[in-house]
Amino acid sequence: MITNNAINRRHFIKSSAASLTLASLGAFNLSFANADKTYRVALIGTGWYGKSDLFKLIQVAPVEVIALCDVDRIRLREAGELVSQRQLSGNTPKLYSDYQKLLDENELDIVMIGSPDHWHALQAIAAIEAGAHLYLQKPISVDVLEGEAILAAARKHHRTVQVGTQRKSTPHLIEAKKEIVDKGLLGKISHVEMCCYYHMRANGNPPVQPVPDFLDYENWTGPAPLRPYDKLPHGSWWRTFMEYGNGIMGDMCVHMLDTVRWMLDLGWPQKITSTGGIYVQKDGKSNIADTQTAIFEYDELNCVWQHRTWGNPDDPEYPWAFVLHGEKGTLKASVKQYDFVPHGDGDPIHGDVVYEKEKYPEDLKEERIELHAAPATRNHLKDFLQAMENKSRPVADIEEGHISSASCILANLSMELGRAVTYDPVKKIITDDPEATALLKRSYRNGWAHPWNG
Repeated sequence: MITNNAINRRHFIKSSAASLTLASLGAFNLSFANADKTYRVALIGTGWYGKSDLFKLIQVAPVEVIALCDVDRIRLREAGELVSQRQLSGNTPKLYSDYQKLLDENELDIVMIGSPDHWHALQAIAAIEAGAHLYLQKPISVDVLEGEAILAAARKHHRTVQVGTQRKSTPHLIEAKKEIVDKGLLGKISHVEMCCYYHMRANGNPPVQPVPDFLDYENWTGPAPLRPYDKLPHGSWWRTFMEYGNGIMGDMCVHMLDTVRWMLDLGWPQKITSTGGIYVQKDGKSNIADTQTAIFEYDELNCVWQHRTWGNPDDPEYPWAFVLHGEKGTLKASVKQYDFVPHGDGDPIHGDVVYEKEKYPEDLKEERIELHAAPATRNHLKDFLQAMENKSRPVADIEEGHISSASCILANLSMELGRAVTYDPVKKIITDDPEATALLKRSYRNGWAHPWNG
């Protein structure tokens, strides 16, 4: 069924000027592009955030969603119906359970990847090799050398890859960087704190059970270890296992570390140290850390991460946040707001998240939407498209996404080994540590080949 909102949107676009600027819909400036171009798009992984990213792309650019891929037949069919209601043509995309078949049978401009982390590398490289530009969710990989392989493929094939670290495209954080950090209101920044205190560790004990007939669990698992099936992995369940991701470090720290690196123009950390484990929530099956601290060391600057999936946040206003400590003041920021407090003379500065609920009323009907993140995602996609057309690097280029993702993975390695690690991105080794270097590339299940052959 096509909603009234979709019908009205189509009528408006079709009756707009032939240039199809989409300006009144908040779209990116098409002056650099062929105004008649319609981008051919596919989505691999039709879960919550994959669909959300795709819906934002439909809002900001002339696209035709050609194909969708998922190993869950029910979720795939539902996604197809939703896309047909959203996109201008009203067409239902072709539905696939095999992403390689999708790539082989369709000529695509853009592939979006919203699958679980353990699939990112193989699917990203396959899409790049098929000639598509890529919008890839974070973290880009589950081991460091997967990330190196994606980066190498993107550069070899001259494809634009934007990573879904959309804090760099968040209006109030762009404002904070421009008006506070870049103008020097903080002075020398000597310490950074980052945190997440969300209770987001599933930690259940469901029994082993038969795999439902609508789910291809073998192909859902892919190159990762095959766990006994105990519930649908969608949503939060897969994120609670290190077999498929990198815990809260890879899920939440990657955003804050990436934002801090962007704010302060930081590259690879010189050294990474992390401690933690399962200290409190010991009753369930979850094997990701419920408590972890990591230190990312730079010249005269430590960036310190802390997460707990239990207890209360230190500051209820900033439960997932970063704090830049400067000699002249302090900047505290999150996805919802920021606060600058000067040391001595000067006035505090406060900024709030930008919403676009009136501009994009369809957002209000999107299941599980993060309304605070929607404008950032739209901006992020506009930047991606601009970079595609200009053959330039987007704000969250694959190299930056790799540094942030790999740094979080290295923190987990440090926690596992009980010692600091220093990564050499030229030699692709942990300096003076063969045991740690061996962990940069994790084993794949029989029948699957790791993409890094360096």
